Amino acid sequence: MEVGVTHEGERTVMTFDSPLAIAAVLEKMEIPPSTVLTIVGEQIVPHTSTINGDVEIELIIVSSGG
Repeated sequence: MEVGVTHEGERTVMTFDSPLAIAAVLEKMEIPPSTVLTIVGEQIVPHTSTINGDVEIELIIVSSGG
């Protein structure tokens, strides 16, 4: 399956042979899960969501501070 990820204006395409969690994709890209929201379609989805087929993911940087 093909997973397209858009992060900071750049699109990366990765290919995987079996289902995996979005968190595993973030780990492969060396992106800490706590720093981004994951958007699939027009919905925010949890990093624990399983990818079972071709998908486009958009990562939105989360900023926090005090």
